[in-house]
Amino acid sequence: MAADYYQTLGVARDATPEEIKRAYRKLARELHPDVNPDPSTHERFKDVTAAYEVLSDARKRQMYDLGHDPRAGAQGGGGAGFGTENLFEDLMNSFFGGGGGGGSRGPKPRQRRGQDALLRVELDLAEAVFGTEKDITVDTAVGCPTCRGAGTAEGAHLATCPMCRGRGEVQNVQRTFLGQVMTSRACPQCQGYGNLNPSPCPECAGDGRVRTRETLKVEVPAGVETGTRLLLSGKGEVGPGNGPAGDVYVEIVQKPHPVFERQGNDLHVHLSIPMTAAALGTVIPLQTLDGEQKIDIRSGTQSGNVQTLRGLGASKLQRSGRGDLHVHIDVKTPTKLDTEQRELLEKLAVLRDEEHVEPAVTEHPVGLFGRIKEAFSGK
Repeated sequence: MAADYYQTLGVARDATPEEIKRAYRKLARELHPDVNPDPSTHERFKDVTAAYEVLSDARKRQMYDLGHDPRAGAQGGGGAGFGTENLFEDLMNSFFGGGGGGGSRGPKPRQRRGQDALLRVELDLAEAVFGTEKDITVDTAVGCPTCRGAGTAEGAHLATCPMCRGRGEVQNVQRTFLGQVMTSRACPQCQGYGNLNPSPCPECAGDGRVRTRETLKVEVPAGVETGTRLLLSGKGEVGPGNGPAGDVYVEIVQKPHPVFERQGNDLHVHLSIPMTAAALGTVIPLQTLDGEQKIDIRSGTQSGNVQTLRGLGASKLQRSGRGDLHVHIDVKTPTKLDTEQRELLEKLAVLRDEEHVEPAVTEHPVGLFGRIKEAFSGK
């Protein structure tokens, strides 16, 4: 074997798949043409990618460890040196269809659709309830301005592949125990494109696109919540060969609010009031997302009472109307009393005949399981 793939990636021969992946990612970040424009690193990047292609595949790695390079066929020039592994694949393809990289479908296009992207955007509660507009910055790919996506240097053109003569595939006749079998596979010289790029564009290295950073405007509708995904069609990265752009999906993450808790389209808030206010009644101002509202605390309000303010909750996504705001009342019992306060409360207890309190146990209604239990116990 001409190349030592383990040495290329800088890993031991018994390295785990995770160690191989980490080593490749580290080298790719250093050597990728989009990151490192130094031409001297481009060949090294190709070698690293080839090594990872073999060692990241369990079957190819096993063949390599046994002394056979799975990429030898792709690197060779002729149609006869495909190796034992490729012979088996060709046999399967000839009988059951399929094909390694093109089959009998002709040359594959250099222009392909770009990848989709998923981005997360954090919103305040008010932004999620009422909607907003957000600017998000993304690292993406756009058509190369120098070659306009062609991938060739100025004045240069793609050349027909001399091996496959533009078909993008080569045929191979092999003698097997079943007789002679003719198979077709992607041309190893042009990788199935049917043409070669003898003079790649110096800016995009023949890819037809370059990396850049862009700012996208996202119109967030009212009523979104954590997990809602918005589609920005065609706002993803441009594909190889200046192909159609992919899409961007924006996933909403609603940040917790210090006062309000959201449950679906409804909002909940807990309002603590003194015991005296609950007994006597009062009016308390509450700052909501829609401004200040007056909460009428009626005389005798109990802890746990809930007042509902209709239509002051979250907007209903893609529907009209809003949820409600539920105000939960928590009555605070004083924990520290001075002498005068204690005397006043003791007088109140006397006036209400509450000096000695008899415990009153509230009976809960018997539920379904209670009735079943009683039926089996004979009660």
